[in-house]
Amino acid sequence: MTYPEVLAFLFSQLPMYQRIGAAAYKANLDNTIAISKILGNPEQRFPGIHIAGTNGKGSVSHAMA
Repeated sequence: MTYPEVLAFLFSQLPMYQRIGAAAYKANLDNTIAISKILGNPEQRFPGIHIAGTNGKGSVSHAMA
């Protein structure tokens, strides 16, 4: 496959993004909160800390431990 063919294939698999692009991005947690509610808010059943990001997860995890 050529590069343009690969791009065409990928965009055909993601027609929503191809049609509306950046407008598909949601800058809030409404969908996450909704699915969490449907699942019975499992995040509230155990104590936990979510550590995310590009750098520093190991250091933060070690400090928290």
